[in-house]
Amino acid sequence: MERLVIVGASLAGLRAAQAARAGGYAGELVLVGDETHLPYTRPPLSKELLAGGQTADQCALPHGTLDVRWRLGIAATTLDCAGHRVGLADGEVVEYDRLILATGCRARDWRGPGRDLAGVHTLRHIDDSLALRSALQEGKRLVIVGAGFIGCEVAATARKRGLEVTLLEIAPHPLLPLGPELGGRCARLHEENGVEVRCGTSITAILGTERVSAVQLDDGSELPADVVLLALGAQPNTEWLAGSGLELNAGVVCDATLTTTGDPDILSAGDLTEWPHRLAGGALVRVEHWTTAAEHGQLAGRNALLDPAERAPHEAPPYFWSDQYETKIQSVGFPALAAHMEILEEEPETGRLVATGSRDGQLVAAVTFNAAKRLIAYRRELAAPAVGAAG
Repeated sequence: MERLVIVGASLAGLRAAQAARAGGYAGELVLVGDETHLPYTRPPLSKELLAGGQTADQCALPHGTLDVRWRLGIAATTLDCAGHRVGLADGEVVEYDRLILATGCRARDWRGPGRDLAGVHTLRHIDDSLALRSALQEGKRLVIVGAGFIGCEVAATARKRGLEVTLLEIAPHPLLPLGPELGGRCARLHEENGVEVRCGTSITAILGTERVSAVQLDDGSELPADVVLLALGAQPNTEWLAGSGLELNAGVVCDATLTTTGDPDILSAGDLTEWPHRLAGGALVRVEHWTTAAEHGQLAGRNALLDPAERAPHEAPPYFWSDQYETKIQSVGFPALAAHMEILEEEPETGRLVATGSRDGQLVAAVTFNAAKRLIAYRRELAAPAVGAAG
């Protein structure tokens, strides 16, 4: 292999490049990214960076003296698998021997009335966070549409900055994958900190002339707003792969080694990747968490140096964390796949909670609030080839 190309200057893309070099790859390495920034970490975008406690430079991921030809600020637009070529937006065609896809996701948008008014934001990139930070001024009224992890974290950050916050969610409770019991507890956490939480609610329009002044709810009522954050989830960046011949579903379909099912010379890593996981009974999963992106990148970078038959599978259970007020929520496995989540331990005075989820008598997930040490054992159990019994 003389040239390894990685499309996506993301956490996954950077880890793939580092792993390939660490694995002894000495050929040309090209890393393409549609942002002008070098790779950076995203968790602070809704927390420390947004709160003003961290600078944009502090979000940068260290890459040392990594020998890479950077092509930043240029999106990949086409993929020719047969010709081993990637077309870029500026007209350059980059040839490859092996290719790693790490283009991640973008914020899922809402194109209803008023979307383009000043004061309406999404949050995915570092520039989004800086723009939203400028808008979050004390005393302003913030409406967040979507109570997933980004929406909930921004709500907590905005409350600490002295804003009035309303959190809207079309589902019956926040953090839908955690189930009704834990999602309900998250709702109460926000309400106890002064956030108005409205579930089973969506918006039909954003109102204002040049700048947002309110949102219209699905019951016809209006909710005043100075700032609106659309936190509606993420959309995998796979459109540029249409017509490439790769198998696309909710993301790029791969086998357990992160090799695309359509081409052994192409691997995928991070948020856009679908691969079979034993905790899901071998069904395809797609995970949008920092740890999985890092692990995917490392594995894809190593596997890209090997023949397909020699490649290792990705079997680690997904892990994520979320900081909201004084509560650290952590999860391992797939809570959304559990038949139910059972609360095993609870200390209301400290906010400590431990819950597990099972399916068909097997442990598939564990979630903790302020109980990091308890999660370690569950993480080890879920990582074992033989999954332990629930609870």
